[in-house]
Amino acid sequence: MIKLSNKEITVQPQNTEVVVSVENVSKKFCRDLKRSLVYGVQDIATELVAANRKGDTLRPKEFWALKDVSFQLRRGEALALIGSNGAGKSTLLRIISSLIKPDAGCARIRGRLAPLIALGAGFNPILTGRENIYANMSILGLSTKKIDERLQDVIDFAEISYAIDAPVQTYSSGMAARLGFACAVHIEPDILLIDEVLAVGDIKFRMKCHRRLAKLREQGTAFILVSHNPAAILNVCDSAAYLSQGKLIATGSVDSVVQKYEEDLNLSSAEKSVGQIFLPKKPESESTGIDIVSLCFKDEQGNVMETLLSGETASLCVECKAYREIAKANLCVTVTAIGGERERIFYLTSGSDNEDLKVLPGKVELQMYMPFCCLSAGVYSAKIFIKEGAYSFDAVESFRFTVKANNAAHESLFYQPRQWKIINS
Repeated sequence: MIKLSNKEITVQPQNTEVVVSVENVSKKFCRDLKRSLVYGVQDIATELVAANRKGDTLRPKEFWALKDVSFQLRRGEALALIGSNGAGKSTLLRIISSLIKPDAGCARIRGRLAPLIALGAGFNPILTGRENIYANMSILGLSTKKIDERLQDVIDFAEISYAIDAPVQTYSSGMAARLGFACAVHIEPDILLIDEVLAVGDIKFRMKCHRRLAKLREQGTAFILVSHNPAAILNVCDSAAYLSQGKLIATGSVDSVVQKYEEDLNLSSAEKSVGQIFLPKKPESESTGIDIVSLCFKDEQGNVMETLLSGETASLCVECKAYREIAKANLCVTVTAIGGERERIFYLTSGSDNEDLKVLPGKVELQMYMPFCCLSAGVYSAKIFIKEGAYSFDAVESFRFTVKANNAAHESLFYQPRQWKIINS
């Protein structure tokens, strides 16, 4: 508090200013199109006569996309919205950006807002890129004079100067997305809503986008980020909110909220993630030479592991039945993350490591020994197959397993084996 000329002025730190306040927001939708149209007409008529819409109750065929969601975002903060598909994340962003109205509660915005939800979706395809810049940035709140000042910066950032005076309908989807991103970030907004749009263009352009976003945040711009990319969440955001079936489950630090989300994800997949699986036996007449009998992970004592732990030792064990000698068997393992974009995590083969596995007739167990499990917490699917050269003997398309992490490893995208040293001069 500062006293000046007998007047007391309270000075608030910049980061305490609330720029987004969501208070008990609820939104419902109808699964039946005809009934939805009827409800729409009824709601309009109710508003015209200033009657009570009863937005807090469900009518037949309706469901809650959001129910009693509340949180605040302060200047310069970055909030991650996480949850599975259909959790209500995009619906919440559309309410905050005033694209749709909530049925109950309210969302208060303080400052200029730029929604990066569907880049280029609002462009007029008949107008040129230059004309669309003026139209788009005017809608986002800039005067013509300010657009004139920033026009060349937008064009240079989007890297489409060669086509800026061509109609947008001649642009590729990537060109239109780059132009939409450039328009949004150059209005220098107070709040940015980012919905899975940071995969714009090639890697060089994406790096430029991240640098621009970092600069905006240094200037006090607040972010709300929806992403299934752990790197974006961990590296950009300092807090998170977890939504499930329209309800706010948890808010707080990124680490604690992501851990809660992953625990729920693991529990929901528990019935499909088992410690060991056994494959149906084949008669020798149907075998191609070697058949996979069972799959599991084992610890150093040879015990079957129900779940793996980041940083701990584990062996992937592939029990087989061989009907002939195979001089150079090649064990191949592809691991994919379950959920999000189902991205491939790694592809490993004994052949690429110059390890020729000699298999003799009878029962045999092929192992991939991992001194450290480097996967972060989550649910994964492994595809395992056995080859010799280009010829495949047998394959298992999906072996699900779960990885857990202790608190020390949870904030990382993978476990890094390490040693700490100090060298005294």
